[in-house]
Amino acid sequence: MASKTPNTVGVLQRMVDAVEQVRQRLLRASRALEAHGVPYAIVGGNAVAAWVKTVDPGGIRTTLDVDILIRRGDFGAARAALEGAGFVYRHAASLDMFLDRPGASPREALHILYARERVKPDQPEPHPDVAESVDMDAVRVASLEALVRMKLTAFRDKDRTHLRDLIEIGLVDQSWTSRLLPALAARLQHLLDTPGG
Repeated sequence: MASKTPNTVGVLQRMVDAVEQVRQRLLRASRALEAHGVPYAIVGGNAVAAWVKTVDPGGIRTTLDVDILIRRGDFGAARAALEGAGFVYRHAASLDMFLDRPGASPREALHILYARERVKPDQPEPHPDVAESVDMDAVRVASLEALVRMKLTAFRDKDRTHLRDLIEIGLVDQSWTSRLLPALAARLQHLLDTPGG
């Protein structure tokens, strides 16, 4: 008996729709924060994608969530702005996040990170300030230097993958090791020495 082939048109459309939903979530959040004068920067996988796009649009990886860096003192204003744009606040697993709607998956949320703070006390350096950002495609995105430091500080599997993407397209190279704290430089050197993982 032949196995059933999934409806590939439906699958592909869902893939396209998921990517578009992330883009719309990012734009909606950015516009709301800007309209309320809340300084912010897009960080995480979407910031990596924005930088990769400047060199190799075909090398972009998709991600469902949107990571936003703000100053803790601006959280009240940010919450008001985001809730006014239809997002639903939720605090879970020590994270402040905003969902598209009640009951939406946290994997598809806006995740808030706090500028100049460490997630864990033993991290080599705190998150950068939101001022370390640039305008890119109508949103504020962490500068490449700030983003690389954040990725090297977190250094989870997905962070290493994102860093290898930046190395592969030439945005990060050996010269970067002299700009970083020794602990971060050692992590970058490891990635440079092991391009295949």
